[in-house]
Amino acid sequence: MAKEYGTASPSRMLENVAADLSGAGLSNQTRQTLNQHHIWAMFLDPDGRCIWETNLPKDIPSQYTMLDVAVFSKGYLKDYPVFIRNVENGLLVLGYPKDSFMKLPGNYLPLRAVNLFPVFVTGLLFGDGLLLFGIYSISKWKISKNTEPILTSIEMLTTGKPVDLNIPGELSEIAECVNRASRVLSRQNQARVNWISGVSHDIRTPLSMIMGYSDRILETPGLDRKVCQEAGIIRSQSAKIKDLVQDLNLVSQLEYDMQPLHKRSIRLSKLLRSFAADLLNQGIDENYSIEIEIDSKAELVEIEGDSRLILRAVGNLVNNSIHHNPQGCRIVLALHASKEAVCIVVADNGTGLSPQKQKDLEKPHYMESTDERLDLRHGLGLLLVKQIVAVHEATMKIESEPEKGCKTTLSFKRK
Repeated sequence: MAKEYGTASPSRMLENVAADLSGAGLSNQTRQTLNQHHIWAMFLDPDGRCIWETNLPKDIPSQYTMLDVAVFSKGYLKDYPVFIRNVENGLLVLGYPKDSFMKLPGNYLPLRAVNLFPVFVTGLLFGDGLLLFGIYSISKWKISKNTEPILTSIEMLTTGKPVDLNIPGELSEIAECVNRASRVLSRQNQARVNWISGVSHDIRTPLSMIMGYSDRILETPGLDRKVCQEAGIIRSQSAKIKDLVQDLNLVSQLEYDMQPLHKRSIRLSKLLRSFAADLLNQGIDENYSIEIEIDSKAELVEIEGDSRLILRAVGNLVNNSIHHNPQGCRIVLALHASKEAVCIVVADNGTGLSPQKQKDLEKPHYMESTDERLDLRHGLGLLLVKQIVAVHEATMKIESEPEKGCKTTLSFKRK
C-alpha cells in the first residue's frame, strides 16, 4: 500500500513527470524512476500522435483519435490502467502494470488494496469479536464478583443463619431484598424458638405434678395391683414426655445456633465409661446388657467438644436401641481410633431396621422441612444426634440389617 500511494502514486508521478517534461523528452533520473516502478509513459500532440515515449509496450498504438483518448482517459488502455494530464502542447499519459490498479469513476484504487479488502474486513470482524469477548468476560467477572456474596447469603438463608449484605451499584436493591428476607426469617425463627421454649416451660409444671402424684400412688401401701400398673404407666409415659420436651427445646436451639457450646478437651474413653456407670447405677431392665469395648489406641485420644452434648447423643442412641427392642438386646459401646479420627460406636443385636425404615431415615425430618405431606416417622432423638454431630463438625453413619441389629458410628476429628 505504501508503494502505490507513496512516491509512485499516479497523481505524484504525473506531477513529477509533467514538471520534468521538456521538448526533448524526460531526464534520465525521471526515466529511471519510471523503470523502477515499471511505468511506461508517452506524450501525445493535439492530433493524437505520439511525440516521444518511455518503456512503451509493443501492443500500445502510437496514433490515437479524440474518441480513443476519451475512452482510455477514464479507464484502461489495452488493460493497462492509465492516467493522463494536460500539459502545454499535448497530453501526458502514464501507464501502470496490468492488475496494479482498479479505476473507478472519478477515482482509482490499488488492486492490491482491493484484494486485501476481504482480509481487512475479516481482521476487523475478528478484532471486534475479541473486543466483544473481552467486554463480555469483564462484565461476567464483575457480575460474578458481585453476585457471589448474594448467592452465598441466599445459601445461608436456607440454613436459617442471618445475613447482612452491603453491595453498592446496580445489585444494591437485590442485596437489600436479601437483607430484608434475612430479618424476616430471623424474627420468625426467634419467635419459633421462643414459642417452643415457652411451651416447654409451661409443660414442666403440670408434668412435674403428674410425675409427683404417680410416685405417691406407687408408694402407697396395699395399692391394688391394677392401679399400681396404671400409675407406673403414667410415670413412665410422663418421663418420656419430659425427655421429648427437653429434646424439642434443645433441637430448636441447636438448629438456630442459640445453644451455647462449651468446648474443651475430652477423653472419650473416660466419657463412655462414666456414661455406662451412670446408666447401670440408675437401673436398667434385666433384658438389656451394656458392654464397653475400647481399643488401646483410643484410650488416651482427646477431642475438642461439649461433653454434655456428646453424652446426650450417646444416650439418645442407647435409648433408641432400648425403645426399638422391647424384647431386650445386647448394647455395645465401642471406641476406635485412627490417625485422623476417633469413632464412638453404639451397636445392638436387636431387630434392626427394615429397608423402608432406613429410607425414611434418609428423608428430611419434619423439623427440617416445610413440606407437610412428608410421611416422616422418626422422632426427635435421631435428629438431635445429627445436630450434635454437625455442631462438632463430625459425621454419623447408620448401618443395619433386619434381625441382625443396628450400628451407629460417630466420627470426630482428633486434636
